[in-house]
Amino acid sequence: MDGTKQCLEAGAASAPVAGARDWRTPLELLALGAVWGGSFLFMRVAAPEFGPYALVELRLALGAMVLLPFLWLARAQFPLRIWPKLAAIGVVNSALPFLLFAWAAQRAPAAIGAICNAMVVLFAALVAYLVFGEKIGARRAVALLTGFIGVVVLATAKVSGLSIGPAVFAGATAALLYGVGLNLVKRYMAGLPPAASAAVTLGCSALLLLPLAATHWPAGAVSAQAWGSAIGLGVLCTGLAFIYFYGLIHRIGAARTSTVTYLVPLFGALFAWVFLGEPVTLAMLLAGALILGSVAISQRAR
Repeated sequence: MDGTKQCLEAGAASAPVAGARDWRTPLELLALGAVWGGSFLFMRVAAPEFGPYALVELRLALGAMVLLPFLWLARAQFPLRIWPKLAAIGVVNSALPFLLFAWAAQRAPAAIGAICNAMVVLFAALVAYLVFGEKIGARRAVALLTGFIGVVVLATAKVSGLSIGPAVFAGATAALLYGVGLNLVKRYMAGLPPAASAAVTLGCSALLLLPLAATHWPAGAVSAQAWGSAIGLGVLCTGLAFIYFYGLIHRIGAARTSTVTYLVPLFGALFAWVFLGEPVTLAMLLAGALILGSVAISQRAR
């Protein structure tokens, strides 16, 4: 749930419609987990050739274009006076996390970013406690501690003899920013149509990042594989995945939809192993188990 879990908390009040518990739901959650897990594969392929700025610019712009029809239909609900606030939320909840994950993808296997991404749920709870005064409870405090231990285990690991600590730090920081963003969305974007709001935040972020992307555009030719990965990252893993995500929240509720958190690291590691031959080490498995276990404890506490 690359970044893209933008309106999970905002949709928490959505009631599942009748008949939501059917055979479709597990398949739809698997599909969404596979798409978001695939985003880390796409970044791993495209980031070395594009660099983080150009790649994220493409991702933001393509995602915004996919969601633009929703903004057009709801344009009356988006007066110009709220656009600066939405742009600021977009920087925190989209542009910066995307850049950090793309930077990490240049330096570590795709599974590293996917595992770090699972910390979003924990960081959202921590930010809500520290900044907004929400209660955290003993069970969720234990979950946070367990998750952070998992990050430490991951940061101190080596893959193919190389340290991945900086990439883990970047991925964990991106997850923290997603956690901040979820709290901002919950408090300042409630009542706005989620898909249209995402179009605004992604589009504004693309405009703000454009100068950096232009000055850091790759000087040499970019392979067709990297272009395909960049387009898949923007169109499929950002724009279309957001639409699918919001549809699931409306149909089965935010709580059940959030279980996709457990699937993203699994698909991220699986795809990287199958398509790129990247190893899955014992330390990565241990860290993933600690982080996903902590997420399970945290969600049970809710």
